[in-house]
Amino acid sequence: MSKEKRMPKLWEALFPMFAMAVIVVYSMLVLEIDPHIPIVLSTIVAALMAWKVGLTWTEINDGMITSVFRAIEALMIVMCVGMLIGSWVLSGIVPAMIYYGLEIISPKLFLPTGCILCAIVSVATGSAWTSGGTVGVALMGIGAGLGIRPEITAGMVISGAYFGDKISPLSDSTNVAAAAAETNLYEHVRSMLYTTAPSMIIALIIYTIIGLNHSSDNYSLSLIDEMRGVLAQNFTITPVLFIGPLFVLLSAWKKIPAIPSLLMASGVGCALAFIYQGANLVDVLNVLLDGYTGDTGMELIDRLLTRGGVNGMMWTISLIIFALCFGGILEKARFTDAILIRVMKYVHSVGSLVLTTIVTGILCDFVLTDQYLANIIPGRMYYKLYDEMGLKRSYLSRTLEDGGSLWSPMFPWNGCGAYQAATLGVATFSYLPFAFLNLLNPIVAIIMAYAGIFIFRKGDKRP
Repeated sequence: MSKEKRMPKLWEALFPMFAMAVIVVYSMLVLEIDPHIPIVLSTIVAALMAWKVGLTWTEINDGMITSVFRAIEALMIVMCVGMLIGSWVLSGIVPAMIYYGLEIISPKLFLPTGCILCAIVSVATGSAWTSGGTVGVALMGIGAGLGIRPEITAGMVISGAYFGDKISPLSDSTNVAAAAAETNLYEHVRSMLYTTAPSMIIALIIYTIIGLNHSSDNYSLSLIDEMRGVLAQNFTITPVLFIGPLFVLLSAWKKIPAIPSLLMASGVGCALAFIYQGANLVDVLNVLLDGYTGDTGMELIDRLLTRGGVNGMMWTISLIIFALCFGGILEKARFTDAILIRVMKYVHSVGSLVLTTIVTGILCDFVLTDQYLANIIPGRMYYKLYDEMGLKRSYLSRTLEDGGSLWSPMFPWNGCGAYQAATLGVATFSYLPFAFLNLLNPIVAIIMAYAGIFIFRKGDKRP
């Protein structure tokens, strides 16, 4: 016997989200398991609630499939990014970027230089976790030698690492936010620069002031020298390898679509692997599928380089699919509409919309403990409001990352916060006050929105 479809009550709309928060938090904090199956269980709860308000299985299934279908291109991009990373490590492009980046360390400007270095690494690899777990660890040791408080150094590492993680086309979160807002990847990246670049400049100024007060020439760079030596021993390091990242920048400037751009950049990496690293065809094909496995004899370097490949992206892709299924049910059953009716009472301007989006993303980081969900869920909830106000989807995707991505390492029960705290050896709430980029970026974005600065509307040529 079929039920009559109706508009959900507020408690019915909120119940799946509350259930998801409880299930995911308990599973990750108590059971210490990945969020995938907890999200599947949450999706079942959402489906049951959708059935309660009158949806049939066919309609529920259609909601999930439609939601995933909209993100197919983004999922393909994530797989292409996996191939790109693998080929860039094998070719020596990533090692060369790290090698030359390590060379810029300066005693008197340790904090801003370290922040820039972490940003370089995370831009090159698309991973804040990789940046924090490798170069970040080395910088913690150098900071200790300088007499700089570890929480300040850790905050600096977080700022630099998440700058790159946010704006790199290779980053999972960057692709997820673009997919959630259904916008072009490179438009998303260009849009983010308008809030992220000023926030980074302010953060660097603050780090420079702090660093000058703690500067000292009495410390050793032996670890940095060792890392550069290991890279030079295992790879042919040459500035020619920067053809790879220059090609990506050129592709973004020429607005070449993401998939052909990434595939061509992977081809550049493969060619450089043949020419400079002596790789053979089997090496190249294997690294495209399974990624690169570091075997240099130095743990830090091996952890940095072991990544990439299509298979290396499947953890992220499966999580995205499950989360999109959950969001698809919320949308199909009009749960998000029921919530938006209440939210609309408080959203009367672009500024209040941006504030609401950022706060929602931060709350998702706090409650759902996952960076991807903090981008996906607000994206699916608020995109209609952005459309109704005539705003570009890249403006939505930028706002998602201004809150959801940058605040993911700020809570100890969030996967990002737990990882960085364990890796850097500093409690999350200890480094939080010194992660200046992460703290400033949401504030800058909100101020710009209320002031009417860099608001991008449909029809605008930029970003």
